[in-house]
Amino acid sequence: MYPNKAEAPYAKPPPTSAPPFAKPHEGQWSTGLCDCFEDPSNCLITCCCPCVTVGRIVEIVDRGTTSCLIGGLISYAMGSVGCGWLYACTYRSKLRGLFSLPEAPCADWLVHCCCCACSLCQEYRELQYRGVDPSIGWEANVEKWNREGLTPPIVAPGMAR
Repeated sequence: MYPNKAEAPYAKPPPTSAPPFAKPHEGQWSTGLCDCFEDPSNCLITCCCPCVTVGRIVEIVDRGTTSCLIGGLISYAMGSVGCGWLYACTYRSKLRGLFSLPEAPCADWLVHCCCCACSLCQEYRELQYRGVDPSIGWEANVEKWNREGLTPPIVAPGMAR
């Protein structure tokens, strides 16, 4: 039926990767809450030591004013008394505000209280999707964006409008 492979319907070239900071899903999460295994290494780190992932998210969302170490230590301290999810959910809210994301599938506090590891993985993936590499920290991301001539996807509050 298909004399050569180029004519086969599955022989289309793979889609090109999205340009940095592409926002085709503006106002939506780029991945689902339970898509943790899209990034297995982050999933493993988050399940074993969620304070590392929280620290990385905190540093990026706070644009470097709170270091990964401080964010992680606060998360660890609050987690040791059973309230780590409370600290993490405030950063989910901030992240949603930065990218106009919906409070889904339910309230931020409930997502973090019931599915903390899944929500942290989703937030980490969202930052990656938006062109940020949380594993290298805020300063290294800014240097990378300057080198590549890109505008950071996270701007200071009030500057987005």
